[in-house]
Amino acid sequence: MKAMVLTAPNQPFKMLDVADPIPKMGEAVAKVITCGAGLTIQHIRAGRTKVDYPRIIGHEITAEIVELGEGVSTLKVGDPVTAYYYLTCGECRWCMNDRETLCDNFAGYVGKSIDGGYAEYVKLPARNFIKLPNNLDHRKFAAELGVVTDAIATPIKITQKTRMKPDEIVAVVGAGGGLGLHMVMVSLWANTKVIAVDISDEKLDACNEFDLYGTLNSNKYDLTDGLLELTNGRGVDVVIDFVANHNTLDGAIRALGKGGRLAILGGGGVAKPTTVSGEWIKSREIEVLGSKYATRKEVLFALNIVAQGKIWPKVTETCLLKDVENLHQRIENGLIIGRAAVIIS
Repeated sequence: MKAMVLTAPNQPFKMLDVADPIPKMGEAVAKVITCGAGLTIQHIRAGRTKVDYPRIIGHEITAEIVELGEGVSTLKVGDPVTAYYYLTCGECRWCMNDRETLCDNFAGYVGKSIDGGYAEYVKLPARNFIKLPNNLDHRKFAAELGVVTDAIATPIKITQKTRMKPDEIVAVVGAGGGLGLHMVMVSLWANTKVIAVDISDEKLDACNEFDLYGTLNSNKYDLTDGLLELTNGRGVDVVIDFVANHNTLDGAIRALGKGGRLAILGGGGVAKPTTVSGEWIKSREIEVLGSKYATRKEVLFALNIVAQGKIWPKVTETCLLKDVENLHQRIENGLIIGRAAVIIS
């Protein structure tokens, strides 16, 4: 099969002929139609995330099952599927309680620990394939459906984890990124009032496509002062921080009102102590929450609300597999608004 392969850190992709995958017991093979492209996998391309080489990256797939390994009964040939990103055991206390992202026997990631979707075919543990809803045209909307597993499912998890309520004020820091823009969309779906925060006026303009409570360029204005001004001094109810460096974390927590919740999804920058005191956090009953990816239940919920037409993923750029290097350069330079996807077949 044809595959776009990384052979070394921070080196261009190579289009190679590699052996077709053969499923072992408990595995399945799918023919890939599209695969999402975002900053998570660009970190691998750029060498910032370590992997074993050679590696085929990509995990946000839309595909069709073509072969089943021994013992697989949950899938059949022809099933339209997407993929669950985390390689989990399904048996530990976390997996059994729908918190797979904390799996005690975590084995890594699709497209990082094992080969992923930048190829004509992908082989995964059968439990990592998730069947798409029957009423969605998986060929017509392949690019959009592939990115749901992260771009919609991760924000869905955040709305639940932060207990967002209608009419609460929610600030999304890093709102112009591929995940941030979808967080804006999902927060609006949850009937909250959204303030989009970014350092790019162009990306804030893209956010203004939606009915926002406000926008803030944190390169031009202090994050805390700006959010307090937009809320007439009361502070925001929820901050979702996709950047999570010292400046955004410190600024965001100071901008929270009483009972406010800060959800942290990024992790960039050098660790520095916050200037906010424990007494200040305690007296205002501030909550600080870490979060990563989503559970299978949250992915299925995201797929269902997309199938119902309540939210639709925003894929703004696509390319053929042979042109993926150029697409990743645009991702690296922050030029993609929304999500991008690679057309495989």
